[in-house]
Amino acid sequence: MAQTERPLSLPARTEADPDPAVAEALAKAKAQTGMIPNMYARMANVPGLLDAYLGGYNAFRKNSEFTPAEQEIILLTISRVNGCTYCVAAHSAIADMNKVPTEVTDALRDGKPLPDARLDALSTFTAAFVESRGLPTAAQVDAFLAAGYTETDILQILLAVSVKTISNYANHLFHTPVDGMFAHRAWEE
Repeated sequence: MAQTERPLSLPARTEADPDPAVAEALAKAKAQTGMIPNMYARMANVPGLLDAYLGGYNAFRKNSEFTPAEQEIILLTISRVNGCTYCVAAHSAIADMNKVPTEVTDALRDGKPLPDARLDALSTFTAAFVESRGLPTAAQVDAFLAAGYTETDILQILLAVSVKTISNYANHLFHTPVDGMFAHRAWEE
């Protein structure tokens, strides 16, 4: 399920691209992240796609009230539910960098309950949100709120789902190879 049968044949693009819109989008991405991940190089075939992804991703990272660990739980959960091997590997490595306990990350990768009840409620709600295509039940919303989260947090999860849908689906279309820095956390559905 995680990838199309035939990947798109568009090339990975670079900062030296003759198309100024592509070069500008990738230069901006590199300035933000310090590198051009394989995913960005492919998304840049449509600069607006990369710009939309980066804008939403940065807004989620900077403006949500979720901790870095909670952000990774959200992003990893979305990527696992969507079956994105690239993003599960990348966010597993980023979770490690953000000191998310390995047992939490590994449980997320396996779709198992998390050892922390509040974080489990976050992951459970996020998965339900994706699986229901944005139509969680009243009971799912109530359980999320009872765990100490807010209705505004639900909208932040919507933002995360939006940007992860862009990246997850782009990676499905391209069969994006996992970058070397994330390879130690490779994942298969």
